[in-house]
Amino acid sequence: MKIMNKTSFRQWVLMLAGAAGLAGLMTGCGIYSSYSRPDDLQVDGLYGEPAANADTVSIADIAWYDFFTDPYLQDLIDSALVRNADMRIAFLRVEESEASLKAAKLAFIPSFGLPLQGSAGGSISFDGGVSAGAPAYSYQLPISASWQVDLFGGLRNAKKQAQAGLLQMQAYRQAVRTQLISNMAILYYKLVTLDEQLNIYTLTKQSWEESLEATRALMEAGIGNTAAVAQSEGAYYSVCASIPNIQQQIRETENQICALLGITPRHIARGPMPVMIFTNDLRVGIPISLLSRRPDVMQAEQALARAFYVTNAARSAFYPSLSLNGLIGWQGGAAAIWNAVANLTQPIFQNGKLTAQLKIAKAQQEEAKISFQQTLLEAGMEVNNALALVQSTRERSLLYDKQVTSLGVAAESTRLLMEHGSTTYLEVLAAQQALLSAQLTSVSNRLNEWTAVVTLYRALGGGSLD
Repeated sequence: MKIMNKTSFRQWVLMLAGAAGLAGLMTGCGIYSSYSRPDDLQVDGLYGEPAANADTVSIADIAWYDFFTDPYLQDLIDSALVRNADMRIAFLRVEESEASLKAAKLAFIPSFGLPLQGSAGGSISFDGGVSAGAPAYSYQLPISASWQVDLFGGLRNAKKQAQAGLLQMQAYRQAVRTQLISNMAILYYKLVTLDEQLNIYTLTKQSWEESLEATRALMEAGIGNTAAVAQSEGAYYSVCASIPNIQQQIRETENQICALLGITPRHIARGPMPVMIFTNDLRVGIPISLLSRRPDVMQAEQALARAFYVTNAARSAFYPSLSLNGLIGWQGGAAAIWNAVANLTQPIFQNGKLTAQLKIAKAQQEEAKISFQQTLLEAGMEVNNALALVQSTRERSLLYDKQVTSLGVAAESTRLLMEHGSTTYLEVLAAQQALLSAQLTSVSNRLNEWTAVVTLYRALGGGSLD
């Protein structure tokens, strides 16, 4: 075991100081720089013309439990956030990234070891017999330490990569959460819409059954004819056949909700179809809010940040690495031993490989930047589409409501006219079918409106940070 004297210690200190000075000269080479969002990214006009009501206040700032006020839906979302498989996997992936970041931080401190060593020996004589000498024991109890000095940013960039990776996984978890909330809301509103359609079909069945009986009575009285009865029966059975189809859709939607909840198929409790769910004042906020609220945008930016630090690490690979190794301990009869070694390694005959790695890192960083920009554009497009759909479905809802009211009056009027012999059953049947079609269309459009609002809420990152 070599003992470090004053001369070697002085050389070791000088080598460390020289390496530190060289690191200082290299700070302008990009290996120590920190990520910042590129200035040339397009962030204006992401929403397009439909976002004329853009404001700094956004519906994305509303917590999901304040945005979705139906207590049955709130219970479903609460349960899904705990039980859903994708949500649980997302939490585990965040834990993995947190462990990776912890490992990267621990690389900055020295590592210690305790290599215990011991031996025993003696002598055997064969002169005039066999005799054994007293055994001799020796041991060493050293404590070793190793420390990699981060002169040129290798460890720092590895830590920054891990930090960006953790933020990326956290954004992924938020994306899963937002998607889960919106999917549950859409399925729930679909379920209550199907309930309303089933109710419409059930009431229509009862009404048409009464009309069918009236038509048969008229035929028996000699006023009606077989053709009118047959047409009335055909319309009635068409409505009857639609009821099992709606019931099947209800069961399938309940099963989809159960799948999100991670439970076996069962009945899902829900309330009646509401008249109004969301406020008419839907503010989306200024486009730059997408950069801080929308999870997929956050993921894309952290991917760019990781690529930035990979490029920094590729640059730092051109410079020397410094490691310090030391040992202190005892051996034999408590004799102290110690040793310290500093290694400064400069890569040679690798410039071709290192240059290629740097080019690859730069290309991947540019790819990540392009992907980030495209994610912004697609996010703006999704918001634009959702805004346009909300506006159009709301306008149609007002018109459909008026249409249902008018056709309801027409159906009742033609029925009364038929009873007094002023019109034929064909006109009554046509009026009833028009009313049924308008009622179903109005309900379906209402679901489209709610789906568009939920999509807009998710597109703006709503529910991800509350």
